[in-house]
Amino acid sequence: MRKLFFIIFIFQLLILPTYAQKKPNFWEDIQTIKKYDQMFQPPVHPVLFVGSSSIRKWDDLTQVFAKNNGLNRGIGGAVINDITFYLNDIVFPYQPKQIVLYVGENDLTDETVTADTVLNRTIVLYKAIRAKLPAVPIVYISIKPSPSRAKFKEKAVASNALIEKFLVGEANTKFVNIYPLMLTDKGDFRRELFLSDMLHMNPNGYAIWKKAIEKYLLKAETK
Repeated sequence: MRKLFFIIFIFQLLILPTYAQKKPNFWEDIQTIKKYDQMFQPPVHPVLFVGSSSIRKWDDLTQVFAKNNGLNRGIGGAVINDITFYLNDIVFPYQPKQIVLYVGENDLTDETVTADTVLNRTIVLYKAIRAKLPAVPIVYISIKPSPSRAKFKEKAVASNALIEKFLVGEANTKFVNIYPLMLTDKGDFRRELFLSDMLHMNPNGYAIWKKAIEKYLLKAETK
């Protein structure tokens, strides 16, 4: 019996630290961002682009939106709840004068997630932002039509419609529906806008985004 208790004790010593050391999703990505900010001073009061990989992989974003003081703080693979969790790390410290948000597409792949789920998570994120930044303009980019996620098209369209209906009644908020802009006239997916994975965009896809949102962005203040 003593031997059994000893084995259990040793097992607990080995396994408990593993649980204690488990970090939240994307923890290392956040630490990398923080280290980068220590090395390179981020712009003051930027137009902050935040969200999932469609933001993170916009490689020339800071150049494209230089006149707006654009800052890219996307996290590849993030779902809505991840962005909410890390607001104190990737949004509030920058004191943005405007936020451009793209997140929600990764939520669609969870079979248990419905359009209502996406809406409710978005509302939680939005209210969390508004709790600290009540008047900062927000540009919300709708979920895009990725060919690799064609099976979730109905859910994506429904999510966009629900979120647009919610945001239209909110002050200092603009919903930009890029979904139809990235389809053919017949409503088919445009594979030429995407990389080989048919999920992430090539420059042609980002050109559509740029044209759709640039008119809503604030320009950098001039001294």
